[in-house]
Amino acid sequence: MPKHPVWVDDMIGRDALKLRFVLPMLGALALLPSNVQAQDAGLGAAGELVDPDILRVCADPSNMPFTDESGEGFENRLAELVAAKTGRKSVAYTWFPVVAGFVRNTLAANRCDIIMGYAQGDELVQNTNAYYRSSYVLVHPKGNGMEGVETIEDPKLTGKKIGVVESTPPTANMAANKLLRTAKIYPLAVDTRLTASMGEVMIKDMLAGKIDAAVMWGPMAGYYAKELGADLTIVPLVKEKTGSRMSYRITMGVRPSDQEWKRTLNR
Repeated sequence: MPKHPVWVDDMIGRDALKLRFVLPMLGALALLPSNVQAQDAGLGAAGELVDPDILRVCADPSNMPFTDESGEGFENRLAELVAAKTGRKSVAYTWFPVVAGFVRNTLAANRCDIIMGYAQGDELVQNTNAYYRSSYVLVHPKGNGMEGVETIEDPKLTGKKIGVVESTPPTANMAANKLLRTAKIYPLAVDTRLTASMGEVMIKDMLAGKIDAAVMWGPMAGYYAKELGADLTIVPLVKEKTGSRMSYRITMGVRPSDQEWKRTLNR
């Protein structure tokens, strides 16, 4: 889930992301330099504390389909592309779970120079230009009577047990339509080094009949539906007329002081 400002503290959206499924250019990334461990920054352009030789990235070590320690996430591959395009020799990671304090303990602490996949509009970071847009989606098994539903306002959802992650934008829309009374609420921030992603948990609960549907960040829905071999209907929630918006622009996050670095990334 992406929209950090509507969450709490400096949490980064993990279902952060994305019908941002993978940009066409990713196929060319296999030959780019491999990752190395993060290190202290040198002095970059305009005296900014941005390493001029290594792209230092802060990321969650277990947050598929976005990032993981083995480099399988599409944000890992995008980071390789950014490194190549900005003249860096390699990518180095500082791993930290997406929980309260993520920005404070990583980017703000000078342990990295960039956060991939950051929702536009958060004051904790300076946003680059957006490089994709994604939305929350409604996910449900085929043939369960929800065919044709395109908004949270649809009466067909009344009385259904719908999974949703607490404090994310869809909860406001669900509350306005009295859907939280029968909803199953999942925790917002979990350390996925220790427990499964809530995206994975929701899809498994749906397949087990514990919930009728789920409202979740699009890329996670698509990824876990495929991983679990689930034949599900996935509907982007882009037609909401009231309440919180369900679609967000995704950027890279840098320190507010790193103006030249931001300009470099925007070129």
